[in-house]
Amino acid sequence: MREAFHDQLDAIFTDLAEICGQVEVAVHQATESLLTGDASIAEAVISADAVIDANRERVEDNAFALLSLQQPVAGDLRTVVSALRMVSELERMGDLSVHVAKIARLRVPNIAVPDSVLGTIVKMAEVAEDMVRRVKSIISRRDVEAAIELGRDDEVMDQLRRRSFAELLSDDWNHGVEAAVDIALLGRYYERIADHAVSVANRVVFVVTGEQPQRG
Repeated sequence: MREAFHDQLDAIFTDLAEICGQVEVAVHQATESLLTGDASIAEAVISADAVIDANRERVEDNAFALLSLQQPVAGDLRTVVSALRMVSELERMGDLSVHVAKIARLRVPNIAVPDSVLGTIVKMAEVAEDMVRRVKSIISRRDVEAAIELGRDDEVMDQLRRRSFAELLSDDWNHGVEAAVDIALLGRYYERIADHAVSVANRVVFVVTGEQPQRG
Protein backbone atom coordinates (compact mmCIF):
# COMPACT_ATOMS: atom_id res chain seq x y z
CA MET A 1 0.00 0.00 0.00
CA ARG A 2 2.72 2.49 0.98
CA GLU A 3 4.77 1.55 -2.06
CA ALA A 4 1.83 2.32 -4.33
CA PHE A 5 1.32 5.61 -2.50
CA HIS A 6 4.92 6.67 -3.09
CA ASP A 7 4.65 5.64 -6.73
CA GLN A 8 1.70 8.03 -6.99
CA LEU A 9 3.77 10.78 -5.37
CA ASP A 10 6.56 10.17 -7.86
CA ALA A 11 4.03 10.33 -10.69
CA ILE A 12 2.90 13.75 -9.53
CA PHE A 13 6.48 15.02 -9.66
CA THR A 14 6.86 13.52 -13.13
CA ASP A 15 3.78 15.49 -14.17
CA LEU A 16 5.22 18.65 -12.61
CA ALA A 17 8.43 18.24 -14.61
CA GLU A 18 6.37 17.71 -17.77
CA ILE A 19 4.41 20.89 -17.16
CA CYS A 20 7.66 22.75 -16.54
CA GLY A 21 8.88 21.53 -19.93
CA GLN A 22 5.71 22.92 -21.51
CA VAL A 23 6.34 26.24 -19.79
CA GLU A 24 9.89 26.27 -21.14
CA VAL A 25 8.51 25.91 -24.66
CA ALA A 26 5.99 28.67 -23.99
CA VAL A 27 8.67 31.08 -22.77
CA HIS A 28 10.86 30.31 -25.79
CA GLN A 29 8.07 30.71 -28.32
CA ALA A 30 6.67 33.84 -26.68
CA THR A 31 10.11 35.44 -26.93
CA GLU A 32 10.45 34.31 -30.54
CA SER A 33 7.13 35.92 -31.42
CA LEU A 34 8.19 39.07 -29.58
CA LEU A 35 11.48 39.41 -31.44
CA THR A 36 10.17 38.44 -34.88
CA GLY A 37 6.69 39.94 -34.85
CA ASP A 38 5.29 36.56 -35.90
CA ALA A 39 1.61 36.51 -34.99
CA SER A 40 1.24 32.78 -35.69
CA ILE A 41 3.82 31.90 -33.03
CA ALA A 42 2.13 34.23 -30.57
CA GLU A 43 -1.20 32.54 -31.25
CA ALA A 44 0.38 29.13 -30.71
CA VAL A 45 1.58 30.20 -27.25
CA ILE A 46 -1.83 31.55 -26.35
CA SER A 47 -3.60 28.38 -27.54
CA ALA A 48 -1.14 26.02 -25.83
CA ASP A 49 -1.87 27.62 -22.46
CA ALA A 50 -5.08 25.57 -22.31
CA VAL A 51 -2.95 22.41 -22.24
CA ILE A 52 -0.93 23.71 -19.29
CA ASP A 53 -4.16 24.62 -17.50
CA ALA A 54 -5.59 21.14 -18.11
CA ASN A 55 -2.43 19.49 -16.83
CA ARG A 56 -2.51 21.69 -13.74
CA GLU A 57 -6.06 20.51 -13.05
CA ARG A 58 -4.98 16.88 -13.43
CA VAL A 59 -2.12 17.30 -10.95
CA GLU A 60 -4.45 19.02 -8.50
CA ASP A 61 -7.04 16.25 -8.83
CA ASN A 62 -4.40 13.59 -8.22
CA ALA A 63 -2.95 15.46 -5.25
CA PHE A 64 -6.36 16.00 -3.65
CA ALA A 65 -7.16 12.33 -4.18
CA LEU A 66 -4.00 11.38 -2.30
CA LEU A 67 -4.89 13.77 0.50
CA SER A 68 -8.41 12.39 0.89
CA LEU A 69 -7.72 8.69 0.36
CA GLN A 70 -4.29 8.25 1.92
CA GLN A 71 -4.37 10.97 4.59
CA PRO A 72 -0.58 11.46 4.47
CA VAL A 73 1.33 12.86 7.43
CA ALA A 74 4.75 14.41 8.07
CA GLY A 75 7.04 14.28 5.03
CA ASP A 76 4.44 12.78 2.71
CA LEU A 77 1.94 15.51 3.56
CA ARG A 78 4.65 18.11 2.98
CA THR A 79 5.29 16.64 -0.46
CA VAL A 80 1.66 16.65 -1.55
CA VAL A 81 0.95 20.18 -0.30
CA SER A 82 4.15 21.46 -1.91
CA ALA A 83 3.18 19.84 -5.21
CA LEU A 84 -0.14 21.71 -5.15
CA ARG A 85 1.67 24.99 -4.64
CA MET A 86 4.29 24.20 -7.27
CA VAL A 87 1.75 23.43 -9.97
CA SER A 88 0.05 26.74 -9.30
CA GLU A 89 3.38 28.54 -9.74
CA LEU A 90 4.06 26.68 -12.98
CA GLU A 91 0.65 27.59 -14.35
CA ARG A 92 1.33 31.23 -13.55
CA MET A 93 4.61 31.05 -15.46
CA GLY A 94 2.64 29.82 -18.45
CA ASP A 95 0.21 32.72 -18.03
CA LEU A 96 3.12 35.18 -18.02
CA SER A 97 4.39 33.68 -21.27
CA VAL A 98 0.94 34.33 -22.73
CA HIS A 99 1.19 37.97 -21.63
CA VAL A 100 4.48 38.28 -23.53
CA ALA A 101 2.91 36.70 -26.61
CA LYS A 102 -0.07 39.07 -26.42
CA ILE A 103 2.22 42.10 -26.46
CA ALA A 104 3.96 40.64 -29.52
CA ARG A 105 0.60 40.04 -31.24
CA LEU A 106 -0.64 43.52 -30.38
CA ARG A 107 2.27 45.20 -32.19
CA VAL A 108 2.24 43.05 -35.35
CA PRO A 109 3.43 43.82 -38.03
CA ASN A 110 5.87 45.88 -35.96
CA ILE A 111 8.32 44.63 -33.32
CA ALA A 112 7.37 45.66 -29.79
CA VAL A 113 10.98 46.02 -28.60
CA PRO A 114 12.94 49.09 -29.77
CA ASP A 115 16.52 48.48 -30.87
CA SER A 116 17.91 50.54 -28.00
CA VAL A 117 16.62 48.08 -25.37
CA LEU A 118 16.71 44.93 -27.46
CA GLY A 119 19.86 43.62 -25.77
CA THR A 120 18.39 43.92 -22.30
CA ILE A 121 15.09 42.25 -23.19
CA VAL A 122 16.84 39.44 -25.05
CA LYS A 123 19.06 38.79 -22.05
CA MET A 124 16.08 38.80 -19.67
CA ALA A 125 14.33 36.29 -21.90
CA GLU A 126 17.41 34.07 -22.03
CA VAL A 127 17.79 34.12 -18.25
CA ALA A 128 14.10 33.36 -17.72
CA GLU A 129 14.14 30.43 -20.15
CA ASP A 130 17.34 29.06 -18.62
CA MET A 131 15.85 29.22 -15.14
CA VAL A 132 12.73 27.35 -16.27
CA ARG A 133 14.92 24.70 -17.92
CA ARG A 134 16.92 24.27 -14.74
CA VAL A 135 13.77 24.04 -12.61
CA LYS A 136 12.58 21.14 -14.76
CA SER A 137 15.75 19.25 -13.86
CA ILE A 138 15.48 20.29 -10.21
CA ILE A 139 11.95 18.87 -10.02
CA SER A 140 12.91 15.64 -11.79
CA ARG A 141 15.98 15.03 -9.66
CA ARG A 142 14.77 16.78 -6.49
CA ASP A 143 18.19 18.40 -6.61
CA VAL A 144 18.65 20.55 -3.51
CA GLU A 145 22.05 21.98 -4.45
CA ALA A 146 20.85 23.05 -7.89
CA ALA A 147 17.73 24.58 -6.35
CA ILE A 148 19.77 26.68 -3.92
CA GLU A 149 22.11 27.75 -6.71
CA LEU A 150 19.14 28.87 -8.81
CA GLY A 151 17.97 31.13 -6.00
CA ARG A 152 21.35 32.79 -5.83
CA ASP A 153 21.48 33.30 -9.60
CA ASP A 154 18.17 35.19 -9.54
CA GLU A 155 20.22 38.33 -8.84
CA VAL A 156 21.15 38.37 -12.54
CA MET A 157 17.51 38.92 -13.45
CA ASP A 158 17.15 41.61 -10.78
CA GLN A 159 20.11 43.47 -12.28
CA LEU A 160 18.61 43.27 -15.76
CA ARG A 161 15.30 44.59 -14.45
CA ARG A 162 17.07 47.58 -12.93
CA ARG A 163 18.88 48.16 -16.22
CA SER A 164 15.60 48.16 -18.15
CA PHE A 165 14.20 50.82 -15.84
CA ALA A 166 17.32 52.93 -16.29
CA GLU A 167 16.92 52.72 -20.06
CA LEU A 168 13.26 53.71 -19.86
CA LEU A 169 14.02 56.71 -17.66
CA SER A 170 17.00 57.84 -19.70
CA ASP A 171 16.89 61.24 -21.39
CA ASP A 172 17.76 59.39 -24.60
CA TRP A 173 14.44 57.52 -24.65
CA ASN A 174 12.62 58.65 -27.78
CA HIS A 175 10.27 55.75 -28.51
CA GLY A 176 7.15 57.20 -26.92
CA VAL A 177 4.82 56.15 -24.13
CA GLU A 178 3.39 53.08 -25.84
CA ALA A 179 6.79 51.44 -26.25
CA ALA A 180 7.75 52.43 -22.71
CA VAL A 181 4.67 50.67 -21.33
CA ASP A 182 5.46 47.57 -23.39
CA ILE A 183 9.03 47.41 -22.11
CA ALA A 184 7.99 48.00 -18.51
CA LEU A 185 5.46 45.17 -18.76
CA LEU A 186 7.83 42.80 -20.54
CA GLY A 187 10.48 43.38 -17.91
CA ARG A 188 7.95 42.62 -15.23
CA TYR A 189 6.74 39.45 -16.95
CA TYR A 190 10.22 37.99 -17.39
CA GLU A 191 11.16 38.95 -13.84
CA ARG A 192 8.06 37.23 -12.47
CA ILE A 193 8.79 34.07 -14.47
CA ALA A 194 12.20 33.99 -12.78
CA ASP A 195 10.64 34.66 -9.37
CA HIS A 196 8.21 31.77 -9.79
CA ALA A 197 11.06 29.52 -10.92
CA VAL A 198 12.94 30.31 -7.72
CA SER A 199 9.81 29.71 -5.66
CA VAL A 200 9.31 26.27 -7.24
CA ALA A 201 12.97 25.44 -6.61
CA ASN A 202 12.61 26.51 -2.99
CA ARG A 203 9.62 24.21 -2.59
CA VAL A 204 11.73 21.32 -3.86
CA VAL A 205 14.27 22.11 -1.14
CA PHE A 206 11.44 22.12 1.41
CA VAL A 207 10.14 18.76 0.18
CA VAL A 208 13.55 17.13 0.49
CA THR A 209 14.89 18.77 3.66
CA GLY A 210 11.84 20.08 5.49
CA GLU A 211 13.48 23.52 5.63
CA GLN A 212 13.20 26.66 3.55
CA PRO A 213 16.46 27.76 1.87
CA GLN A 214 18.03 30.94 3.13
CA ARG A 215 18.64 33.70 0.61
CA GLY A 216 22.19 35.01 0.68
